[in-house]
Amino acid sequence: MAKKAKTSTKEISVEDKLRALYRLQLIDSAIDKIRTVRGELPLEVEDLNDDIAGLETRLNNFQTELGELETKVSERKNAIIDSKELIKKYEEQQKNVRNNREFDSLSKEIEYQSLEIQLSEKRMKEFNAQIEQKKEVMNEAEAALNERKKDLDHKNAELNDIIKETEKEEKALLAASAEAAESIEERLMKAYARIRGSVKNGLAVVPVERGSSGGSFIKIPPQRQLDISARKKVITDEHSGRILVDADLAVEEAEKVKELTQKAIIG
Repeated sequence: MAKKAKTSTKEISVEDKLRALYRLQLIDSAIDKIRTVRGELPLEVEDLNDDIAGLETRLNNFQTELGELETKVSERKNAIIDSKELIKKYEEQQKNVRNNREFDSLSKEIEYQSLEIQLSEKRMKEFNAQIEQKKEVMNEAEAALNERKKDLDHKNAELNDIIKETEKEEKALLAASAEAAESIEERLMKAYARIRGSVKNGLAVVPVERGSSGGSFIKIPPQRQLDISARKKVITDEHSGRILVDADLAVEEAEKVKELTQKAIIG
């Protein structure tokens, strides 16, 4: 937008400087308006992309955890099978024992394996409960993900429509802004950029309307209004610091900018 002005051997009048500054202001304000139309959409699209990435990561983590839990259930099932086989083996051995000590020893092994089966069944129950809980949370996350994706598609379509509608106009205005900046000396461009950056509405150059400065609406003394209308020097509003131009100049430049942008869009 604010390109550094080229030096020129030709002296530019104060009026021409004021016209160039106000023309640049009108063009930049038109660009601001286009970008305001987009509003928060670009940020909303960015936020939705972040949400989707977060939900996808969460679902991947859930899937990994679910796989680990299912592996644990499978391990416990196998442990139960092993314990039952051992119990069967020990019971067979009890039929051929030679003394009570061997019988008691085998009984303890059978009891131990029975406890192992109970423990495995308990752990399986816990793991299955965790699996069910995890699946429920995953279903909620998947529903949220699908909802976010729908929102993103809608927001992207909306943003693309706005960009498509305004792309040609914005491109023409950006070119016009750069061209207008070329005719303004560096000192004034720095002041323009500084003022634009310090005010919310980006108005660095404003017309005098009904005896007041545009933007601040504070009355300007009659003599100062005459000085502004004379276009002999660059005058700023002592309250806001904005550069002031007279209403007639403002109307004339507004018409020129309107014509310029219409031609650029059509062409």
